[in-house]
Amino acid sequence: MIPRFTLPEMAALLSDEFRYETYVRVEILATEAQVKLGRVPAEVLDDMRRAPVPTPEKVLEIQRQRDHEVLSFLAAYCEDMPESSARWVHVGMTSYDLVDTALGHILARACDVLIAAVKRLRKVLTDRAAEHWDTPTVGRTHGIHAEPTTFGHKLGGFAFAIDRSLARLEAAREAVAVGTVSGSVGTYALIDPAVESYVCQELGLGIEPCPSQVVARDRHAQLIQAVALLGACVEQIALEFRLLQRTEVREVEERRTSAYQGSSAMPHKANPSGSEMLVGLARLLRGYATTVLEDVALWHERDIAHQAVEKVVLPDALTVAHFQVTRAADMVENLHVDTGRMRAGIDHTNGLVWSSSVLVELLERGVERERAYRAVQAAARRTAEQGENFADALRAEGIETAPRRPEDFLVNHHVIHHRLEELREQAG
Repeated sequence: MIPRFTLPEMAALLSDEFRYETYVRVEILATEAQVKLGRVPAEVLDDMRRAPVPTPEKVLEIQRQRDHEVLSFLAAYCEDMPESSARWVHVGMTSYDLVDTALGHILARACDVLIAAVKRLRKVLTDRAAEHWDTPTVGRTHGIHAEPTTFGHKLGGFAFAIDRSLARLEAAREAVAVGTVSGSVGTYALIDPAVESYVCQELGLGIEPCPSQVVARDRHAQLIQAVALLGACVEQIALEFRLLQRTEVREVEERRTSAYQGSSAMPHKANPSGSEMLVGLARLLRGYATTVLEDVALWHERDIAHQAVEKVVLPDALTVAHFQVTRAADMVENLHVDTGRMRAGIDHTNGLVWSSSVLVELLERGVERERAYRAVQAAARRTAEQGENFADALRAEGIETAPRRPEDFLVNHHVIHHRLEELREQAG
């Protein structure tokens, strides 16, 4: 995990300490099931419950001699147990019964934390979209002024993208929230399937239906793909804010503390550094998504080529995504919106944003399309080159037209607003 981009609640779940706590829980649950089946003496459970959770330092110390993390964990865990109990710990299980079942539980919990952050971002976006639904601003295509829209419409589009990301993330949570306690090569040869059922039920996990000793890695790839898509949707929001903060635009501004300093050399600078950071984090997430795809194909029933990758990618991707989404919600919530600059942006091109409306008006009058288009285009070019008002340039082309307002373009805008309100109600 990268401390700079890790928040405490996610760090706690993805720590070695919590992983070993979960290992202990899995081992105890498996033994509880074995006791119920009459396979293990009941007194073993008392010794297991009394034994402390091994510290990461202790496991690492033993691992220097054993060169096997799970065996080192088990040695550390059983160290204070009598041999009569220690011999029953992990009986019938293989390493990845422990590792993957614990991982399924940890990933499910981490997904819950991330999902809560995504829901907050969705709510903030829908609330601010509703606040600015009637705030007119210029729409841009290819970076060029197009027609009027509203700032609320922009935010509404982002809200729906985050809502889709939420659905993908919830599906991915279900995919990874599985475990397996099926023994070597996954055949239940030395362990009763009832043990697996009990352990997974107690942990709130599904069961890998046809285990190969490990949980299938397409599940983890699905999660990181969903995380990367979420990151890309946050990036779209951040990119828009970056563009709208340019000096010649200045329609929005990130809120900053009084301690903010934008440039070591130029005191006047107020850079969109928050938005830029969110864009950069999305690039990281896309890299993780590519890497984890390499883990799907394993040799035969299993290998551990995926192990080193997952130790880096899974915690890093989840902490980075959680940090990115949390910071995005903070930014949207506190974003300063300059409605005056937005209205001025519509007027910046002296009326050129009305060209499509004029074209439609001419077509409705019966003017042949090519002729109408060329006439409006000529007037637009004259306005752009000479700084003339578009209405005057049209008049020079023999076109008389009524004045226009942004509201004229938004007569059907209520349809989209209704959809946004439905999403806002869903978001709470």
